[in-house]
Amino acid sequence: MSGHTGFHGVYPILYSFYDAEGRLDREAMRRQVDGCIAGGAHGIAVMGLATEVGKLDVNERRQVIEWVGEDIAGRVPFAVTVGEGSVPGQIAFVNAAQQVGADWVILQPPAITGVPEIEYVRFLGAVADQADVPLAVQNAPGLMATSLSNGGLKALNSQHPNVCLLKAEGPATYISQLMQDTDGAFDIFGGMAGIQFPDSLRAGCVGMIPAADLFDPQVRIYELMRQGTPEAIAQAEEIHRELLPLIVFMMSSVENFIAYGKHLAAQRLGLTNSSARQPSVPVTDFGLKIMSHWASHLGPFPKV
Repeated sequence: MSGHTGFHGVYPILYSFYDAEGRLDREAMRRQVDGCIAGGAHGIAVMGLATEVGKLDVNERRQVIEWVGEDIAGRVPFAVTVGEGSVPGQIAFVNAAQQVGADWVILQPPAITGVPEIEYVRFLGAVADQADVPLAVQNAPGLMATSLSNGGLKALNSQHPNVCLLKAEGPATYISQLMQDTDGAFDIFGGMAGIQFPDSLRAGCVGMIPAADLFDPQVRIYELMRQGTPEAIAQAEEIHRELLPLIVFMMSSVENFIAYGKHLAAQRLGLTNSSARQPSVPVTDFGLKIMSHWASHLGPFPKV
């Protein structure tokens, strides 16, 4: 659970919250950052799927990273996902992230299928050549439109050593094989809402990047696993088993976890503006009751 870069632990991905007019809500975003830090987050990430990045225009994306960088104010490491569809677009957003205090940046391969893998390696390498911060790649075989093979990732790191982290979305068996095939070149953060979090740590992950709704008990799981005693590991497994029904519900689809996860996070933060930006899957009264149950069970986010 220790790596090369020093980045580790649980980095909640922030939700985007909007006001009654549908604009980004400055105070709600600040409250979310403060709640994550007070809840023990080892770092904070933004511009992932939970942030509804595909529903934000370029000015809103810039606004979010500026606000979050300002609110973190160096208290914990800050990671920004970059998914622009061109090399110049990714370079520009990497530079923007650096300027607002990002400590590392997560690149996504372009969502263009049917091209040789070497083209993805060249694309990401061209971005890496212009970056002054450590870089990760979000690799999600079967979940995202494009991904790299383990061999492709190893080649990317060999040619561009500043690509030294991964957000790897897959089961613990995938993480283990990825570690072996890349000779441990990457510090790997797991994803998939932490559905296999303890086993992913055993496989070699240095942490996880979940959504912000239930990150704090996952921080506890991480810290207990890090202690490494049989008693601590047993306690971590017990917390994980308790969370699994909620995680499985959230992971039924990406839109489901955005729609319902944001409601859960909002309730725990004491916010009322919890709706996803349209188009979005409709939420049901019963689904909201489930979120209220979990919000009551988990309790409010701590305050700074």
